[in-house]
Amino acid sequence: MRNVFPYLTLAAALALAGCGGMQDLGSGASLGNLTQAGGSAMKAFTLSDGDIQKLSNESCAQNDAQAKVAGADDKYTRRLAKVMQRMPTTVAGQPIGYKVYLTGDVNAWAMANGCVRVYSGLMDLMNDDELRAVLGHEEGHVALGHSKKAMQVAYAAVAARQAVGAAGGAAAALSQSQLGDLSEKLVNAQFSQAQENDADDYAFDLLTRQELPRRGLVTAFEKLGKLDNGQTSMFSSHPSSADRAANMQMRINGGRKK
Repeated sequence: MRNVFPYLTLAAALALAGCGGMQDLGSGASLGNLTQAGGSAMKAFTLSDGDIQKLSNESCAQNDAQAKVAGADDKYTRRLAKVMQRMPTTVAGQPIGYKVYLTGDVNAWAMANGCVRVYSGLMDLMNDDELRAVLGHEEGHVALGHSKKAMQVAYAAVAARQAVGAAGGAAAALSQSQLGDLSEKLVNAQFSQAQENDADDYAFDLLTRQELPRRGLVTAFEKLGKLDNGQTSMFSSHPSSADRAANMQMRINGGRKK
């Protein structure tokens, strides 16, 4: 299903572009613009590494501009720097750039360009080992290519909306509002069960290599599972936080959950 989903998204985007053409050609729409909008959806699945980098840079900057970012001397920034001292500074060829958003929300996310953002609400909830484990998981999404795939799917969805706006002369390039839409989709991206498990394992292996405590992977998921009955915006998709905690504990014990 993971391999089929992007193509279904693409088909929907192209279909929407076609419907827009049929409905709006009589009201001054440009067939070239409509074709261009559909082409943007197609391009989502042929995005070059440069495209991914550019869109990720723009999306990350968009989120930073709208958030209250902790300064260099802020207590959260200082704590995060200390916690991440023994973690990699480069993942999948991308330098990792951390910032803290000052908000009570419990969340953290990463984009394909190495942009990692952690919310102060999460830092308040987690001890240092747990915080390191969660951010190792986010780095896993970058290292394993999940963040790149999330960009492709998000861009396809935004491209589909461009087709609707093509009658008004909207260009294929993302407008400020469309970039905001893309950024929101990336921050709220839901990964598959296999992707989440793989990112958990990446974090476990990373902590093992760095000879850092791994118990934080267990207790972090246990804490997240208690928030809103496990439906907090972070890791709200399957597998459940309880199952993931059990899997990490199994690995610590030298085994692997079936």
